[in-house]
Amino acid sequence: MIIGAINFPRALARLSFFAALLAASGALAQSCQEDFQKLTQKRMAGIEALNNIGKAGKGKMDPEAACPAARRLVAVETEMMNYLSKNKEWCNIPDNVADGFKEARNKTQAFATQACAAAAKMKEMRDQAAAGGGGMMAPPKLPAGPL
Repeated sequence: MIIGAINFPRALARLSFFAALLAASGALAQSCQEDFQKLTQKRMAGIEALNNIGKAGKGKMDPEAACPAARRLVAVETEMMNYLSKNKEWCNIPDNVADGFKEARNKTQAFATQACAAAAKMKEMRDQAAAGGGGMMAPPKLPAGPL
């Protein structure tokens, strides 16, 4: 029985250590969840902004309005992707979740690139028209006087 009495403080110390670990991992899980939830809210706001642009255009995206909104969404998704890769082990994030999010971010990046290219083309065409035709033919001058 003396052996049991000697081991009891060690067992108690081990239990205290594991309880502290569990509390820390609970706090860890809570921290990861809170951080990711904040990022998710920012992402959803960006998606909603793009959806509103599409609704305003009756289903058609205005590239000049979509470009900055898409760039902001890419920035948020990049922040989320970096958080996932940096905290993958710490937050116990499965590989398929991180890979799926990376793929979604790449699609958003492709959309942003297309929207911004279309917006730049629209601006270029508007600037050319304002500068005097830029490729557009001026209407022919009609003769003055009797024919």
